[in-house]
Amino acid sequence: MARLEQGFGVLLILVILLDIFLTVLYARIGTGIIGPSLGRLVWLSFIKASNSASRSRRGTVLSFCGPVMLVLVVGFWAVGLTLGAALIMHPELGTSIRATNGETPTDFVTAMYAGGSSMAIVGASDFTPHASPTRLLFLLNSLIGVSVMSLTLNYVMQVYTALQRRNVMAMNIHFLSACTGDAAELLARLGPQGQFSGGYTNLSELGVEMTQAKEAHHFYPVLFYFRFSDSYHAVSRCALVALDTVSLIKSALDEEKYRWLKETGAVARLWEVSMMLVTTLENTFLPTGAPHRDLQPDEQTRNCWRARYRTAVLRLRQAGIQTTMTRKPVPTPTSPAESNGTTTLRTWPPRWVTAWGRLT
Repeated sequence: MARLEQGFGVLLILVILLDIFLTVLYARIGTGIIGPSLGRLVWLSFIKASNSASRSRRGTVLSFCGPVMLVLVVGFWAVGLTLGAALIMHPELGTSIRATNGETPTDFVTAMYAGGSSMAIVGASDFTPHASPTRLLFLLNSLIGVSVMSLTLNYVMQVYTALQRRNVMAMNIHFLSACTGDAAELLARLGPQGQFSGGYTNLSELGVEMTQAKEAHHFYPVLFYFRFSDSYHAVSRCALVALDTVSLIKSALDEEKYRWLKETGAVARLWEVSMMLVTTLENTFLPTGAPHRDLQPDEQTRNCWRARYRTAVLRLRQAGIQTTMTRKPVPTPTSPAESNGTTTLRTWPPRWVTAWGRLT
């Protein structure tokens, strides 16, 4: 039984170390052992808690999900390593591991204390090894403890650094759109009187920031669970504005005058990285994953987005931006190809509208 207990302790430590390696060092979404399942469980718990709260407090309740989940993951690592060390040390108490002063207790709580203190404090434990294997065990525990503590601190700092960068991107989008979150307003301010020479720089920078945000969420999936009560900080809102902006550039702007803008790499990058971010959101939060490519929005959703398109085109015209049919009534496109023969976008509304309805 003693060997079985110690074997289980070694296995537990290896599993925890593997999860730390996959989460902190390998850093790819969906590769952790504990993080993905724990994240969904905590998120569902906060969803239920927010549903029982008043409408004005739901956003506040959900804003605690990210920090709580981060604490739980780190706490799970600490408890798992301590428990694994305790399982290894428990059979050795009183023989090869003894108390510094007095009689050595042999209960499991004492084993947990010995295992935890050997990891957290090098050379200052109340228990000392009296055999070569246990001396190596204490040395290994101290190395694991110091390494895991350093990796964990660095991981937490990196998460909050990425969160701060994401918030900066969200604020840039918020202010560029005149605090409305409307892509037409953003586009109107990027190209006042139809001049996009200066606004193109902002559009290119926005694509870079969106790429950084996408990679940050790929490296640190826990970022998806960091919410703020203010809607303009939401990564879903940022992706919506970015996709809406590219859709308007491709389908609404005049082909002859703005062909150079439609064919730029900045516009292509903003579309592709935003689609990748939405796909990652789908795979993280939708139990059935992303909707099928052939799945189309219902008629009510189509009418809503058609009305939104008309309003957007009118706003662009007011800003002095030439649209595809400036001197004619605003069309109701069923696909971008009807208003722009060279565009490569999919059916209007685009497929991501269906996914967006499910996410929100």
